[in-house]
Amino acid sequence: MKEKEFVEYIAKSLADYPEDVVVTLIEGEKTTLLELKMNPKDIGKIIGKNGSIIKSIRFLLGNVHSKSGRRIALEIKE
Repeated sequence: MKEKEFVEYIAKSLADYPEDVVVTLIEGEKTTLLELKMNPKDIGKIIGKNGSIIKSIRFLLGNVHSKSGRRIALEIKE
């Protein structure tokens, strides 16, 4: 599950409270869902200005995962 470790690494690198970062992987038929939970104080850092950081993470995940023919989604949970 490379995608899970990738998201964990980025989120923990940006967070002031890396111990609160939890990534859950949920496999569906055609879609893989990654749920990111972190300290509410750090959510702004992972989203970035105008959503630039989260968009970049989703773009990279989509490009890596598109080779397998499956769709990947990243959601931030509070």
